[in-house]
Amino acid sequence: MREAVLKRRLLLIRGLGHSGTTILDLALGAHPQLIGLGEAARILQSPGPGEENRGPSQLRGALRFERRCSCGAIAADCPVWGDLLEWLPANDRLPLTIKMQRLLEAVDNASGTTPTWVVDSFQDDFHLPFHHADDLEIRIIHLTRDLRSWVHSRSRDGRRRGHWWPGLKPLLRWCRINARYESWLLRCGKPVFRLGYEELALDPEATLRRLCCWLQIPFDARMLRPHRHSSSHQLAGNRVRFDAQRSGAIQYDGAWMKETSVLAQMALMLPWVSSLNRRLVYSCSEVDAVKSPR
Repeated sequence: MREAVLKRRLLLIRGLGHSGTTILDLALGAHPQLIGLGEAARILQSPGPGEENRGPSQLRGALRFERRCSCGAIAADCPVWGDLLEWLPANDRLPLTIKMQRLLEAVDNASGTTPTWVVDSFQDDFHLPFHHADDLEIRIIHLTRDLRSWVHSRSRDGRRRGHWWPGLKPLLRWCRINARYESWLLRCGKPVFRLGYEELALDPEATLRRLCCWLQIPFDARMLRPHRHSSSHQLAGNRVRFDAQRSGAIQYDGAWMKETSVLAQMALMLPWVSSLNRRLVYSCSEVDAVKSPR
């Protein structure tokens, strides 16, 4: 029997920071049936004690008149975020699901139509705040970057500070968080698409075609030119969203190949680490999640 009310469709991008979530959000937002909202859940969550000076809290105040949205407008004037940021301080005690519904209504009003999918790319989030929202259909993309590439990227600060083993902490974090992510997503009960950053960046068209097929929408070539065509409204996330050169096309940063982390290479000699890296990064496919009880 056909449902009387069509469910809203929310696509969550999850994974470690600096794994390509921003460029993927922009690329998806270039599709006419999708709108990317960046780290929307992070902005909507009520700020906790000690978070007064963090971006999401400050966006409720003066920062919204200074920070620019990826759509080009100042946050306070953004057709999606503007009124919502003014509304949030007096309504922060409301459940996150109600705040998200308010945001989705703003998306509809701004675009004049209901997008097939709305994209949230909040990183390092190990809970589904909308898990029991019956009026939302949720799917998840688990985006992972190759261990060697990610460790090289995150080791730069350590090298500048003269640490003896600058890649050790990032290496341990990659293994711990990604193993936890894989286990968590297998139990979440939602459709999950496992996506490797390397596959996305090295063969963007083929990868985005597979992703569009999973989302049940036609591929659109505008996704290959995110900066030019994206309709995303990102207020939080990597500043690559404002860089026309870096977000003009989906390109691979292979800098790690010139300065390979010895620790990362040694870690890949461990069978379980090598298997995890291969499974998460180079096995672009849908994952069979276990249905969790309600």
